[in-house]
Amino acid sequence: MLKQIAQMNQTIATMDKQIDGLEKKYPEIALLRTAPGVGPMVAACYVLTLGKPETMETNRQAGAYLGLRPRQQQSGDSNPQCGITKTGNSYLRSLLVQSAQYILGRFGPDSELRCWGLKLAASGGKRGKKRALVAVARKLAVILLSMWRNRKKFETFPQSATQLARAV
Repeated sequence: MLKQIAQMNQTIATMDKQIDGLEKKYPEIALLRTAPGVGPMVAACYVLTLGKPETMETNRQAGAYLGLRPRQQQSGDSNPQCGITKTGNSYLRSLLVQSAQYILGRFGPDSELRCWGLKLAASGGKRGKKRALVAVARKLAVILLSMWRNRKKFETFPQSATQLARAV
C-alpha cells in the first residue's frame, strides 16, 4: 500500500510539472491565476478550452458557452426558472463551480464578487446558495475572459466608471 501511495505522489508531482510547463507556454495562465479560487488547473483548462479571447464577441458569452446560463422555456405569460443549459465543457464548468464554492466559502478572500454572491445566496430562499454558486461561477467565467482580453490582473474591488469620473 505504501508503494502505491508513493507511486501516486510521484505521478501527481509529474503532472504538476506538466501544468507548470503549460504556464510557461501560455503566459495568460499566470494572469488568470490572480483571480480568487482560480488555481493552475482552472486557469490552464480555461485557456486551453477557449483557445483565444477573440473566440467570443462579448465577455458575457463565456457563461453561455460553458453552459452556466439558465435555460429558457417561455410560453405566453409563463416564464419558469429552469436549470442551467449544461452545454460546453463539463470539466471546466465543474472547475468553475468549485472555484465559486471557494469564493463563497468560509476562507474566500473578500472581494466585490464574494459580496455579490453572498448577497444573492441570502436572498434566494431554499435554493439560494446553489443558485448563487452557479451565478458566481458564470460571473467568474466572464471576469476571466475580460481579464484575458484586457491583460489586467484581478481587482478585488474595481472602481466603476462613475466613481472614476467623480474622483477627477
